[in-house]
Amino acid sequence: MRVLHIMAGRGLGGAETYAVDVMLSLQAEGVDQCAVVAADAPRTPELEKAGVRLACDVLRMPLRPYQKWKLKKLIEKEKPDIIHCWMRRAASLMPVWSNGPVIGWFGGYYDPHNFKRCSHFVGVTEGIVAHQVAKGVPADHAFYVPTFPDVRDEKAASRSELDTPEDAPVILALSRLHQKKGLDTLLKAVKKVPDAIVWLAGEGPLRGKLKKLTRKLGLEKRVRFLGWRTDRGALLRAATVCALPSRYEPFGTVILEAWAAGTPLVAAQSAGPAAHVTDGQNGLLVPIDDVAALATALQKALHDEDLRRQMISSGFETYSRSFTRKAVTAKIMGLYQQLVKSHTK
Repeated sequence: MRVLHIMAGRGLGGAETYAVDVMLSLQAEGVDQCAVVAADAPRTPELEKAGVRLACDVLRMPLRPYQKWKLKKLIEKEKPDIIHCWMRRAASLMPVWSNGPVIGWFGGYYDPHNFKRCSHFVGVTEGIVAHQVAKGVPADHAFYVPTFPDVRDEKAASRSELDTPEDAPVILALSRLHQKKGLDTLLKAVKKVPDAIVWLAGEGPLRGKLKKLTRKLGLEKRVRFLGWRTDRGALLRAATVCALPSRYEPFGTVILEAWAAGTPLVAAQSAGPAAHVTDGQNGLLVPIDDVAALATALQKALHDEDLRRQMISSGFETYSRSFTRKAVTAKIMGLYQQLVKSHTK
C-alpha cells in the first residue's frame, strides 16, 4: 500500500504536530509513504531522517496554480493507493483523482464543502463525525479516528532552567497564544491562586496582549513565557497541573498528553473536554470564561492529594484503553486497508 500525505501547514500547531506523528508511526510499521510538506516546516527533518519520501518542491512556490500542477505531476509519478489530506488547505490543492480514496482530515468543525475533492472523511471526535454527516457527508464515508499524544519517555524538565523553585506549584498551559484558548481567563484565575507559577508553552498572535495583562495583574514574577517547545512530556512531568481553559477546543490532544504523563488536568467545558473528561474522575471541568470556578478548580488540583491521585489514575487508564499510539496507528492502518479494498472491488 502506497500512501501520499499532503500537509501544507508550516507551523507547530496541533494538526501539523499530529500529522507528522502519524507519518512517523506508519513509517515504523513499514508503510510506503510520500509526504508533501514544506521544506522549512519545523519537523520536516524528522520525516527525512525516518526515511519518508519527501516532496517539498510542491509547496516551494507560493503560487496556488503552480502547487496544484506540481501535485498533479507527483500523483502521476507516485501512483498512490490512497491520499491523505491534512486539513482544508491540503484538500484545496487536490486535482480530480479517481484512482483511489482521498481522505479529508478534520481536527475541527470544518465545512465539508472545502474538501470537495475528498471521497472519505475522518474526524478526531464522534461529534465532528456527526457534524460531517449533518453537512451532507454520507454516513458510510465518515469515520472516527482519535488522535494520540506524543509524550516521549523523557525525564521531567529542569525547573531551575525555567526560573522556577523546586517546591513551587506549577500550572502548565500547552497552547497557541490565541484568543480562543482562554489564556487571559487563566491568568486572571491565577491571580487568585497564591504562589502558583504559570508556564505558557506556545507562541501566537496574543503574546503581546498576554504579557501586558500579566503586568496589569502584577504577575510578572509568576508567569513564564516559554515559546514553542518540543519537550511537552518533560514539561508535563515537571508541572503540578495542566490547564486547558479554551473557549473553543474541538478535541484537545493536550488532554491525552496530560493523561499519558500523569499530570492532573483542569479544563474549560469546550466541546472536546466536555466530551472526554469526566469531572472529578480523570480531570476537573469548569464553565468557559468563569474565572472564579477556574481558580477554585486549580486550587483543588494543586492541593487535594486524594483528588490528584484519582485524576492521575483514571486519566492514565482512559489513555491506555483508547488513545495509545499503537492503538490509533493500528486503527489508521486498518482504515486505509478497508478503503483501498473497497475502492478496488
